[in-house]
Amino acid sequence: MSEFKIDSNEAVNILISVLVISLAFAIVFSGVSTLNLQLAYAFLLILVTVGLGFILHEMAHKYVAIKYGLQARYVMWTLGLLLAIIMAFLVGFVFAAPGATYIWGGNVTKEENGKISLAGPLTNLALAILFTPLVFIPALSEVGLVGVQVNLFLGAFNLIPIFPLDGSKVLDWDWRIWLVSILVLAIPLFIFFL
Repeated sequence: MSEFKIDSNEAVNILISVLVISLAFAIVFSGVSTLNLQLAYAFLLILVTVGLGFILHEMAHKYVAIKYGLQARYVMWTLGLLLAIIMAFLVGFVFAAPGATYIWGGNVTKEENGKISLAGPLTNLALAILFTPLVFIPALSEVGLVGVQVNLFLGAFNLIPIFPLDGSKVLDWDWRIWLVSILVLAIPLFIFFL
């Protein structure tokens, strides 16, 4: 079985992806595209919430794949990162496709692939739960709110059953697990936005 490790090339891919995605979301979140304190604040807020949710989601896929004896590596998608920044500037919306964790090195069963795929959204659910207490601390309530919303959204979005999203692989493995997973993420997200 392989061990979980991140080489310098993969670390650079992760760092660039997290920084670019955080900047794109910060532009949309703050409503400004010029460097000022409002954008800097939004960037730090997004870096902690979106950045953490994104990278831990991808690393959860990698961790579970390695546990199954497979190889796994995060690779950024340069075009996806460029689109995120361009759309943030021009449209005020972020299409976030910064990259993916690629898995190889053996025959993967539907169950293993489903569990590897489910690891990311479940990590987002765990992060949403961890951010929840911050909602009730006045000095950290904005971090908590954004952390909960972003992680519920990332988890639910990734469970949409369209390839290459995680939901397509979870559904292919077991429709009941997919249904419970999407409901567990989507219902609180819906309530949160009410």
